[in-house]
Amino acid sequence: MKNEDLKAIAESLIETTEKAGKKTIELYEMGLKIIKKPDDSPVTNGDLEVDKMLKEKIKKLTPNIPIISEESVDLKIKNTFKTFWLLDPIDGTKEYISGKDIYTLNAGLIIDCLPSLGIIGVPKKNRLFYSYGKGDSYLIEKNKKIKLNCAKKTTKNKIFALTNREKPSSDILNKLNEFGVNSFLKISSSYKYCLIANGEYDLYVDKVRANEWDDAAGHAIAEHAGAIVTNMEGQSFRYGKKDYKNPTILIRRGKDLNV
Repeated sequence: MKNEDLKAIAESLIETTEKAGKKTIELYEMGLKIIKKPDDSPVTNGDLEVDKMLKEKIKKLTPNIPIISEESVDLKIKNTFKTFWLLDPIDGTKEYISGKDIYTLNAGLIIDCLPSLGIIGVPKKNRLFYSYGKGDSYLIEKNKKIKLNCAKKTTKNKIFALTNREKPSSDILNKLNEFGVNSFLKISSSYKYCLIANGEYDLYVDKVRANEWDDAAGHAIAEHAGAIVTNMEGQSFRYGKKDYKNPTILIRRGKDLNV
């Protein structure tokens, strides 16, 4: 698929993602309907509505590309796709339920096992991030389109990190120390990728092994902005794994985090 095709697809998803984001806020204000999945994790009518809205639009844009969504995937069936969509309608459902503002709406397009397009809405922050190729990663905020390049927005010679826990394990703390981290913040949703792509944080590190739909959109946005996305050992990885399980994640704003 050519770059201009990916650009057209990504830009065509912006309005739908924004509308879906507004819908999540409306449903929250009305009072969410919450059920438990078989794994005991919560899902809301907000998750399901976003899933429906994104799928309907994506099917019109790319009718021949399969869609794998967290809300409808059958994990008993092994994945055989190399080119496919990965949706996480709401990443951070628990945060959404509790009224926090860091939950995200996610759609990522995998082509030949690589993240090639990503779109992430952050409704309560009025931010939308999207990308469709190296050097083509963007933030839409206050009706302005900003090109992302991972340029450091924090204090030079200080390292600010994100992790998945308020009290990280000793090996994660050792990894943070290895990079000379001065302070860190807990964040669980894919918003971490966006913050690093925009240079607001320098690093994310944790041992959580998420599913591919948790990472696909953010991986594309951060990498296309210039970030380095690998596993904890610094190795790159591909999508299209049979069980959809991603490795541990390390996101670096660049090779030199001090500048």
